[in-house]
Amino acid sequence: MAARSSALVCATAVALALAGCSAGDDGKPAEPADDASVSVSLSGTPSPSAPAAPSSAAPSAAPSGPTASASPGASDPAGATPPPSGTGQGRKLVTMTVTGGFAGVNREVIVRGDGTVRTADRGASGVRRATSAQFTRLRTLLADPALDDVPAFSLDGGAADRFRYTLQFDGRTVTTDRTGDEPALERLIDALEKWLPGT
Repeated sequence: MAARSSALVCATAVALALAGCSAGDDGKPAEPADDASVSVSLSGTPSPSAPAAPSSAAPSAAPSGPTASASPGASDPAGATPPPSGTGQGRKLVTMTVTGGFAGVNREVIVRGDGTVRTADRGASGVRRATSAQFTRLRTLLADPALDDVPAFSLDGGAADRFRYTLQFDGRTVTTDRTGDEPALERLIDALEKWLPGT
């Protein structure tokens, strides 16, 4: 029994030394210096070490997967809008319809931004392309500032057998029988008439 008590005292002393304890000034054992836990077995066989407490200084792992929030980068700026899908080359630049006369004609020419010219005459239609010179000339005529002053209607009520020209361009519609004095409009009509069937 004395040998067992002596072994117990030795084991306790070793454990206290490992735990960093020492006797205080008042003769009582001092508190442990840190949070480490030590266990002592009476049988003299060492017990498995207690698992180490997780360190509060360890860096936490960054979130990953679908829950991770990604900040917008240069390839995906916030508020970016997709680029325009079309160039506008297929839109109509000008449409001219010619009706009336003794024979009651009904002809049409449509010029698009890509240089395509579509013509129609009493149901028969055709498509061709304007030459570079024709297209440049037409764009120049459409850009003439004098067209802004052309009235929407310029008709002579006493001439029922005249051709009536209806033009649509630049968001407006102009109708004339060519009896007025509008040189800019006359030049545009002359250029468009060259594409009409039978001229």
